[in-house]
Amino acid sequence: MNELTLGISNRNALNSRFLDAIENGKQQGARIDFASETILFQTLTLKRWQILKTMTGAGELSIREVARRVERDVKAVHGDVTALLQCGLIDKTDSGKVIFPYDAVHVDFMLQVA
Repeated sequence: MNELTLGISNRNALNSRFLDAIENGKQQGARIDFASETILFQTLTLKRWQILKTMTGAGELSIREVARRVERDVKAVHGDVTALLQCGLIDKTDSGKVIFPYDAVHVDFMLQVA
């Protein structure tokens, strides 16, 4: 299964995973980390989660098709797709369509006492 892990990590955690991969050859898999839960929740709004869910395993889609599948206005979906493209969660293909090239998403973070 082609899985993406989304998480929250500081620089030390990122460096630790990087060194583990280099020193031990331990494969890390596809991962996108956000600097804080605030940034994660600002980026991945409920409507953007719906877009990701719809695009998971769906292959290349036009923005119009994404809008049809999530039953939303094309202009509004275009704005959300642009935000997802900017943070690297989805990709644009050579044909101008968009793709979320994963079959599953795993969210990995812990909320702790401040």
